[in-house]
Amino acid sequence: MPVLSVIVPFYDVEKYLTPCLDSLEAQTLRDIEVICVDDGSRDGGPDLVAARAERDGRFRLIRQDNLGVGRARNIGVSQASGRYLAFVDGDDTVPRAAFQRLVSSLESTGSDLACGNVMRLHRNLLVPSWAHKEPFAEPAERTHITRRPLLVRDRMLWNKVYRRAAWDRLDLRFPERMYEDQPVAMAAHVGARSVDVLHKVVYHWRQRDEPGSSITQRRLEPDNLRDRLLSVLQTAALLDAEAPRLRPEFDRDTLAIDLTVAVEAIARLGPAADPALVDLAVRYLDGVSRAALRELPFAHRLQVHLLHRRRLDELAGVAAQARDGRLQPRVSSAGLLRKRWYGRHPALPGHLSEVSGELEATARLVELEWRDGVLHGSGRAGIGRFDAGELGRMRVTVWLEERRTGDRVPLAEQSAAPAWESAPQPDGGSVPEHVFPFRFAFDPAALSAAQLRRHGHWDLYVRLKGAGLRLEGKVRGDRRLAPSAPPPRRRSGVWLVPVLSFRGAWGLRLREAEAVIGECRVDGGDLVFAGELADVGDGEPVIRLVRRSDGEEMYFPVTLAGRDFRARVPLAGIDEVVGDVTWWEVVVDQGRAIRTLVRTRSRPPADVPGRRFLVDRGDDGCLLLLEH
Repeated sequence: MPVLSVIVPFYDVEKYLTPCLDSLEAQTLRDIEVICVDDGSRDGGPDLVAARAERDGRFRLIRQDNLGVGRARNIGVSQASGRYLAFVDGDDTVPRAAFQRLVSSLESTGSDLACGNVMRLHRNLLVPSWAHKEPFAEPAERTHITRRPLLVRDRMLWNKVYRRAAWDRLDLRFPERMYEDQPVAMAAHVGARSVDVLHKVVYHWRQRDEPGSSITQRRLEPDNLRDRLLSVLQTAALLDAEAPRLRPEFDRDTLAIDLTVAVEAIARLGPAADPALVDLAVRYLDGVSRAALRELPFAHRLQVHLLHRRRLDELAGVAAQARDGRLQPRVSSAGLLRKRWYGRHPALPGHLSEVSGELEATARLVELEWRDGVLHGSGRAGIGRFDAGELGRMRVTVWLEERRTGDRVPLAEQSAAPAWESAPQPDGGSVPEHVFPFRFAFDPAALSAAQLRRHGHWDLYVRLKGAGLRLEGKVRGDRRLAPSAPPPRRRSGVWLVPVLSFRGAWGLRLREAEAVIGECRVDGGDLVFAGELADVGDGEPVIRLVRRSDGEEMYFPVTLAGRDFRARVPLAGIDEVVGDVTWWEVVVDQGRAIRTLVRTRSRPPADVPGRRFLVDRGDDGCLLLLEH
């Protein structure tokens, strides 16, 4: 009898199956059996498993017609003989020590279930899974989901090892539809006598490249949505019966994820939506509290309410307005001692209209440039996606604030009335916004000698005050839109660098520079840049590109003439974009990393076949290459 049985259902994942099988074969826990269930694949996946089974007797192939992953998993469980069970999808991978860690934990504690952290796998890049980050931030032994309600987010099947005796005691079985894992994972959590939570990563969850290649990518299809909602209802019923205190946390997560998909899918269909599909969504919403609905952002709350009331014509119209940025409800207040703020929309009842916690100071720049040694800027501040007409004039204050010390340099204070403007978008379109215009000027002479010496990072802030409201926040921007950051200026030997941070916040970075780039352009698909080194050192420097997400590095030669250097980076040779955007920082490697300072304002786009790059400056003025 093996210690662990691993069930691997697969269907048309030949492209990914070998890395999956390799990761299982390489497990440090050797006493395992791997039961691979072919769900009627039409590609060469079954042959890969058969060849693996011939080479390694721990692997076994079972075939079935295309009856679904739920049936495949049930068949795998029926054939499993291990003391513990685990599940792996055929397009994912498992870290080498994962099963050893999970099984060792169960052997030590006697718990029924051990679960661990997850990374998303984008091609060759691993990034933390947002769904698992908080639930697995702290490890725990012999705990339970009722004591750690955030584990409600841990509804996936595969980052776990289950004690087989507990699995059988709970009589767990997969429904034969999509999203079959959620109710089973929750039933295991709720029914377990105790659970071990590991902070260590135990699973790599792949994000597939091909359009329509996964259940998640087909989420708006009616059949897909029906199965999703059936699983939501089954899980909600389980919690209502066995762990009702978990229902608020479950609803919070489900309204934000599953109901976002349901609203989008049904809104696109409008009155043509299948009534049976609408019935499933309404059945779930019948059990959701008003308090849970009030936690939703206004636009989503309104659409969920319309879906719940089956007002599908109105839902389709509101959803279109929200997509286009035209949903801008008027904000008004009520109360004397404690003002509360409400978003007014004729379709939303008053008890669901409060937006006090949703109002925020949002601000963007429309101009930023040096004039006669002074940095001048202008921008627009608002309160989010709301009509601010009833607020009247507001006091707008702008300042710079040093991150480490909290020191402030005031830049402007002015009174402004709201006005409607069109805000440009990265896709070339625009959306209406109700905003308060502002201007400011920064004279570097306002910085003391001590502040200059600290080489700090100063963020640009704005505050809106009036009508009983006080909101403040950072001024933000998008690198694909104007204005671009103006070139740095020097004062008392310190470079003052206007920057837009990786998270999109405008500010000022104070620094020294050992490598200054004065020329940056695109030439025939190559990024060409040149500059000067303060000290050429003893060795031959090279250019190093460092991917910000994971530290991946690429190297390119440098041509030196005295202290002058020149480099050429062929863009087509750079690793492909992973996720929505990939950031590469360009440094000079002289035996140590020298962060470049870009003196030019140019932000040239660069096109190579099938790819588009943008050349910019990073948080401290370092040369930055990004690909969307």
